Amino acid sequence: KLLVVPVDGSHWLSMREVVDILRQRGHEVVVVAPEVSMHIKPSKNLVMKRYSVPYTKEEMDKDFKAFFLGSFEVGTSFGRFFHMREGMKTITAFWVSSCRHLLQNKELMSYLEESKFDAILTDPVVPCGAILAEHLSLPSMYFLRGIPCGLDFEATQCPNPPSYVPRVFTDLTDRMTFLQRVKNLLFDIPNVFLCDFAFEPYSRLASEFLQREVTVLDLLRKGSIWLLRLDFVLDYPRPLMPNIIPIGGVNCAHKELPQ
Repeated sequence: KLLVVPVDGSHWLSMREVVDILRQRGHEVVVVAPEVSMHIKPSKNLVMKRYSVPYTKEEMDKDFKAFFLGSFEVGTSFGRFFHMREGMKTITAFWVSSCRHLLQNKELMSYLEESKFDAILTDPVVPCGAILAEHLSLPSMYFLRGIPCGLDFEATQCPNPPSYVPRVFTDLTDRMTFLQRVKNLLFDIPNVFLCDFAFEPYSRLASEFLQREVTVLDLLRKGSIWLLRLDFVLDYPRPLMPNIIPIGGVNCAHKELPQ
C-alpha cells in the first residue's frame, strides 16, 4: 500500500509511468495532490486525494512560465544564477504554500494516518513528502533528478569535491586546469546561500508541524531508497551509495523510436 506525494511538471510525467506500472502489478496506490496543478490530473486508474490551495491556475502558470523562459536566456553565469535565485524564490513560495495547506487539512491528514500505508514514494526536490514520511513513520523512496545546491550528495554522504566534479553554470568538464578548479570552487560558494533561502521555509514548516526542531537535511537523510533519474552517458560519473539506483531511462513519457 503505497502513498505517492508527487511534484508537478516534468517530475510527475516521469513518476506517473512508474506509478501506473506499480498499480498494474497489484500494489494499492494513493496519490495526494493539490487541486490546482499543471499536469497532475484525476484518473480513473488512480486513487487521488486532492486538497485546496490559495492560488489559481492562472497565477501558477504565469510565474512558472516566466521562470522557465528566463532559465534559457543567454547571459553571464552569475546573471543566470541570480535570475534562477529570484525564480526559485517565487516557485518555492508556491510549493511551501501548497505543502502547508496539505499538512493543515485535518480531514485528509486523518485519512492518511488511518490508512496504514507501507511506504511513501516522493520527489524530495520539494520535501513535503519527506515531512509526511516522518510524521507517518513510513520508509521513503525518493524519485528524483537532483536537488539544488547538492543537498542530495550531502544527505547520502556521497563525495562531491569541487576540485573534481563540475558545478552547474560553469561549462566545465571533469578535466580541469588548476585555474578552472579554482573557478569551480568559487561557483560552489553561492550554493550555500541558495540552500538557505530555497529550503529554510521547509525546515520552519517541518519544525512547526512536527513540533520539534528539524532541518530538511535531517529529513532527507532518512530516505530508504534513492531512485536517480540519471545515467553516466549524460551525467558525469560519481560515487553512489548502495541505496542509490540510477534509472536514467525513466524520464518523462517515452515513445519507441522507429527503426
